Amino acid sequence: MLEAIYVAAQILADIGSLRILSIWGLSIDGGTLIYPFTFTLRDLIHKNKGKKQAQDIIILAAIINVLMVLLFWIIAILPPDLSMGEQIEFAILAGSWRIVLASIIAEVFSQLTDTEVYAWFVTKITDKKQYLRVLISNAFSIPIDSIIFCWIAFGGIMPSATVWSIVITNILVKFLVTLISLPSIYIVEGK
Repeated sequence: MLEAIYVAAQILADIGSLRILSIWGLSIDGGTLIYPFTFTLRDLIHKNKGKKQAQDIIILAAIINVLMVLLFWIIAILPPDLSMGEQIEFAILAGSWRIVLASIIAEVFSQLTDTEVYAWFVTKITDKKQYLRVLISNAFSIPIDSIIFCWIAFGGIMPSATVWSIVITNILVKFLVTLISLPSIYIVEGK
């Protein structure tokens, strides 16, 4: 169940990232409204199912996201039924390669980093302070994810100041979600 929610959140985040929002004067990609929960979900999977399962679900989510983009691209290049109009609204999904590629690279690298730091903390530091393993692993993975994603997705096509604004906002939102979702690490069985 956690694995399905994780993959769904990854997909929704990639689709949401196609739109840049302005919240309280800060630029943020729409995917950031859901993506931060994937860090907590990954931690829950790791705790409940183990490191290998967490790594496997990260790779599976990346593969499914690639298949999603391929599907969007195929649908976009096929001729529309003009009796329904030109249906240009779908064009944004077809042009999502750069954003989804950025997202997949950032997700895989940051989530695998998170998995390694989480495992290191449990085996080398302590398996007791569960909240601390989440905070420490996210402290490494969240900035990595935000910087990789934002610069691959938006670097060179948006002003640098906007890209850095998105990076900073992403980091802040992801840490806020980490703090809010932190108690959930105690709801699953495991080590």
